[in-house]
This record gives sequence, C-alpha cells and structure tokens, in this order.
Amino acid sequence: MMDNLRAAANHFVLKIILGLTAISCVLTGVGNYLIGGDGDYAAKVNGQQISRAQLEQAVQNKRDRQQESMGEQFFQLAANEGYMRQMRQQVLSQLIDETLLEQYANNLGLTIGDDQIKQAIFAIPAFRTEDKFDNTKFRALIGNMGLSTDQYAALIRKQLLIRQLIQGIVGTSFLLPAETDRLLAAAVQTRDARLATFDITALAAKQTASDDEIQANYNAHKNQYLLPETFKVSYIQMDAEAMQAKISVDEQEIRSWYVQHQDQFTLPARKRYSIIQSQTENDANNWLKQLQQGDDFAALAKAHSTDVVSAKNGGDIGWISDNESLDELKQANLSEKGQLSSVIQSSVGFLIVRLDDVAPVQISPLSAMHDEVAAKVKQEKAIGAYYALQRKVRDAASNDDETLVSAEAATGIKAQETDWFSLNDVPAALNYDAVKQVLFEGALLGSNGAPGSNSDVITVDSNRAFIIRIADHRPEHVQPLEDVRALVEQEVRLQKAVVQARVDAKKALVALKQSNDKSAEVLQDAGLRFSAVQRFDSANQGDPLIQTLFALPKPLQGKSSYGMFTNAQGDIVLIALDSVTPRSLDDQQRKAFVDHLNQGMIGVTFDALLANLRAAAKIKMGAAAQMQ
Repeated sequence: MMDNLRAAANHFVLKIILGLTAISCVLTGVGNYLIGGDGDYAAKVNGQQISRAQLEQAVQNKRDRQQESMGEQFFQLAANEGYMRQMRQQVLSQLIDETLLEQYANNLGLTIGDDQIKQAIFAIPAFRTEDKFDNTKFRALIGNMGLSTDQYAALIRKQLLIRQLIQGIVGTSFLLPAETDRLLAAAVQTRDARLATFDITALAAKQTASDDEIQANYNAHKNQYLLPETFKVSYIQMDAEAMQAKISVDEQEIRSWYVQHQDQFTLPARKRYSIIQSQTENDANNWLKQLQQGDDFAALAKAHSTDVVSAKNGGDIGWISDNESLDELKQANLSEKGQLSSVIQSSVGFLIVRLDDVAPVQISPLSAMHDEVAAKVKQEKAIGAYYALQRKVRDAASNDDETLVSAEAATGIKAQETDWFSLNDVPAALNYDAVKQVLFEGALLGSNGAPGSNSDVITVDSNRAFIIRIADHRPEHVQPLEDVRALVEQEVRLQKAVVQARVDAKKALVALKQSNDKSAEVLQDAGLRFSAVQRFDSANQGDPLIQTLFALPKPLQGKSSYGMFTNAQGDIVLIALDSVTPRSLDDQQRKAFVDHLNQGMIGVTFDALLANLRAAAKIKMGAAAQMQ
C-alpha cells in the first residue's frame, strides 16, 4: 500500500493533494483559510463555498513556493499577466478538486479520530524542538496565523480525510493475472537484429561544394555565424569580509558595546503554565472544584481537556514570557507557583489555568558572551569601514570619469582587468545579476559604442560591491564569409551527404522489404554491409535505436522486418529484425513490473474519479475567481 501511495505522488493532481498543503504549507500563513464570505466568493461546489480569502492565500502560497524554487526567474514570469492568470485558475481548480474529494469522503462515511490528528500535528517538524513536540512553538505559530487550536485541528482533520480517501483509491488499483501476462509478453522481450550504417561524415568527404552553393548557404544561415557582444572590463572590488579579517578590537570597545546592547543578552522573566479547556462553563466549574479538593491537575487534563495538543501532556503548554503571554493568561493574573485561576472565558471555550513555575530575568555575563560580542564589534567596524570605502571610491570614480586611476589612488586597491567575455561566459568574479544588468544595458558605452563613463557603486550582496569600467567593446556581429568559409563548405557537403544517404537508404529499404534479387546489389552499390547479429533488450527503452527496433512488426518465420533511423551522429542506419524472443522474469523482476503497471493505473483511476465528481457536481464561479 505505501509503495503504491509513494508512486501516486508522481501523478500531478495527486502530488498536490498528497502534499497535505494545510499541514506543511500552513506555516507560510493561512490565517484566512477558514473564513468565508457570503457575497464575495471564488466558487461554490455543491453549495459549499470557496472564499476569496482561501483562493488568495492559496495563490500566495503557490507564488512563495515558485519563488523559492525558481529564484529571480520567477519575477520575470510574474510580470506576465497571462502567466499569473493561468496560475490563479490552476490553484482554483485544485481547491475545487479538494472540496469535491472532501465531500465524497464524507458521503462514504470516512472518519478521522482525534489521535490521528494529534499524531499528525506532533510529527510536523516546524512544531518540534530537539526532536520533541514544542507546545509553546506550536501555539505561537498558529496564533500568528490567526487560528485557534480547534480551527487548526479541523483543518488537519479535513486534509487527513482526503488522504484516507486517496489511500483507498490506491489500494484498489490492480491488474488481473491474464492482463499482466499479456502485457509481459508484449513488453518484456529480446530482439535479434543486424545493422547497416550510412557514414555521413565519410559520404560528406566525397561531395563537392561550389562557390555559389557556399555563398547561398552562408546567406541563408548567417545567424549560425553570429558572434555575441563582448567586453573587456576593468573593475575595483570592495569586500567587507576581507576587510573584517584585517580589523582588530580592544577590550574597551567590547565592554562598551556589551553595555549598550545588554538587552540582546537578557532572557526575560518567564512563567510555565498548564491549562484545562472545556466547551461549557458548567464542566469547567466542576473540574475547578475537584482541583480545589486536591485532584491531580494532569490527570484531569488528560481525561477531560478539549485542547487536543496540551491534553496529551497533562495540560502543560510550556514556558511563556510576559511579552508573549496570551490575553487569557494575563487575565488569570497568577503570581505564585501552584496557583489556580478561576474559570476564564476565551474564544475557544472556558479555561482553568495553573501557574507551574516561574523563572526570573536572566542576564548572560560578558565573560560568557565575550567572543560573540567581540565578533559583533569587529563586524560593525568592518561595515563602517566598508561603507566609508564605498564613498571614497564613488567620489574618486565620479570626479575622474575616464579612468579608474583616481579610484585606485583613493582606496589603495589595484583595479583588475578581464579578458574578452560575453553574456554567456561572464568571469566568476563579476558573475552577479546586478553587475550584468549595468554592463549589458549599455549605460557605460558612449554614443558610438566606444567605452564611456565609470559605473556607480554596484552592490551585489551585503558584503560585496564593485566599480566597473568598460575597457574595450565589440558589438554583436556576423562573422564575414572569409572567416567561416571552411565551416560553411563542410555544412554544404554534409547536407548533400544526408540527401544522398536518404535516397540510397530508401532505395535499399524498398528492395529489402520486397526481398528481391536486387537487394544485395543495392546494398553493395551504397557501400553497405549488415553487421553480425546483435541482441537488444526491451529494458533499454531510452535508446532511440531500441525504440525504433521495438516498433517494427514481428518478422515472419524465416524472414526479416526492416526499418530505418538516424543516430545521434546524424548517420542513417538500416535495421534488419530477424527474431523476437519473450524474456522470462524471476519472481522479483515480475513483481517490479507488476508494481510499475499498477502505479500507472493509480493516476488513471484518480483522474476518472475527479472527472465523475466534476460531471455530477454543481460548480458556480464567483467574482473572486477573476484577477482584479
């Protein structure tokens, strides 16, 4: 089952659903996911509304993931309104599919238990610290998203329900034994064949190319001989990290910085709380009485608390500082260890809060933080020196706009000069988008294309910047015929050779298929001879020769089937297929083959289910479905 489920993730729609978007991507922000809106919706699916907020958040999550994977290339795509409109429609389609699957799962009576929800939440890496579930981190993260624990649990329940449905679909995808045997016989086999190759390179050497043919080919394919725009560049590099290595700090500077930034080394006072959550005030009052009579808080929390996360830990919600404290905890106003609150009404029901422990303000001494403070002082001094250097370079390069000599004198840094390069082979030292943008947009060239002015300071990251100047420039141009004549002549010869080879190959193929007496003569005239018999296996379907060979019809007894293909070198190859032999598989190989076939059936089954659900559904698009 799990092997099939992993295979299902290769199907596009299943990959989206199985990703459990609400579990993993919720951490990027889905505070509005559960919020509807009567008048402004994206779609209604059998009366169930997909709100504008849901769609906008799902689109934003999609944007964030694409930006992370594609980098700067994403911004180019995002500027295309058509691309963004298509993304929005894809995301809405996925939300509709998810809603249809949820409704279908509910109609089937599928259910998800509280323990399944707990285990799913506890397993999310973002909620764990040192490989243990961190309740404080969990509450802080979902609180930042505007979700209560009950709302988040409902979201997880929905996604686990859909996952359970998909697992059921995966488990029913299988092929009957007879179907398997038929497919095995057709797909798992070896074929014996002989090959005869027209060597295009050898044929080209026998061809001729006139001056008119060379000129015509050159005129028709000038773009093949286009040389890109190239530069030689002088530059001064400023590197903050290199400067930092040369900077020293004394103890007075370290102590002064520590005193000024002592708040960075101060851990505020914290309190550790436990809670019992109830849906009714009456239950909460009864439990408070039991606690006041000496009942165990942890036992009551595990048995009765409706907060699914803290209940497992006996109500413990961890350490919380005063500036992070929730309104309910502030309302409890507890100051002594073991102190109980009265029943507090909250947005999630009714709470009983106990103060478990108190930790006072803690200040890390300078002796413990000395190396860290020294590194920060050194870094700040380096940054100051780095920006001061940038100002010097900028002023000098601006005052002397025709060379970098003044900038060299002002900074003591020797300018470097590159060899010729184009946009496709920028030297590693200058291979930054910001540098390439300034260089190739033409701003540093004069009106006649000659080297012009110095650049301004170009910052490429927080620690590195450049001043550059074009030392020499060659515009994009087509190489003259006299410089590429040998290449053009060879191209003419190759083209003629390919034409001749195709004519000869087709003639030989016709004769071979007719099995007439002239076939040997035709091959001999073309200078061809079939190789010795070679055996080919259907397992190597990535090879174009194998694909062509296994597409040929099975030869009749005592006969051969013939075909033709072009190899990677451009040579034309005749194929004589002599025999086809089914290949037997051992148990392990057979199982792997059957698993592969079943995996292919999963996507087919899932597509069919979604198609049927959509066909039977009433889907109404709202105004929010369109880009504003």
